[in-house]
Amino acid sequence: MKTAIIVAGGAGTRMNSSTPKQFLLLNGLPVVMHPLTAFFRFDPSIRLLLALPEQLFDSWKELQQHHNWSIPHEVVPGGKTRFHSVKNCLALLHEEGLVAIHDGARPLLSGSLINRLFSTAEEEGTAIPVVPVNESVRILDGSVSKPADRSRLRVIQTPQIFRISGIKKAYDQSYRPAFTDDATVFESMGNPVHLIDGEPTNMKITHPADLIIAEALADHPV
Repeated sequence: MKTAIIVAGGAGTRMNSSTPKQFLLLNGLPVVMHPLTAFFRFDPSIRLLLALPEQLFDSWKELQQHHNWSIPHEVVPGGKTRFHSVKNCLALLHEEGLVAIHDGARPLLSGSLINRLFSTAEEEGTAIPVVPVNESVRILDGSVSKPADRSRLRVIQTPQIFRISGIKKAYDQSYRPAFTDDATVFESMGNPVHLIDGEPTNMKITHPADLIIAEALADHPV
């Protein structure tokens, strides 16, 4: 059994737009439709769960009708944080298998990355995509800073894939601000995670300029 959870509960305040960022258009379709479509193309039998704020449910229905988009999926109420949105979705999973947890604001997800992640998770139990840090970085300690060795650093991406039973158990614990992604939740229970190469194009849309870059990448894939 394969499941994909798409988390699209953010308000997108840094986009300076009255439209939620998951509903902004990218190549003519709302941003969040792109990862849902990517998972469906990878495996039409995959179970798709979309976590959205309840106040956006009606808008989402209208967008599907407007764009004549009908990929099968289930809409789940989002929580007050990403952690709670994921937990709401995991509560609906009652069979063993693998679950991919993905940010709805990462629209340029490729089928090849999805395939590599699921293949790795089948063998290792987890699969977390990462990319190298290409710029100089510094660690701040109050008003003092010192350089960090960027060769030892990686930027974490999604989708992150886990065995369902293991990640559900990890999400049984109480929320902590340190839980910035699913890997940190899983690791906090003493579980190891397996890293694999992600893709630089698997970017997260956070600021207005990100949407411009995503449009260019979608028009001219690397």
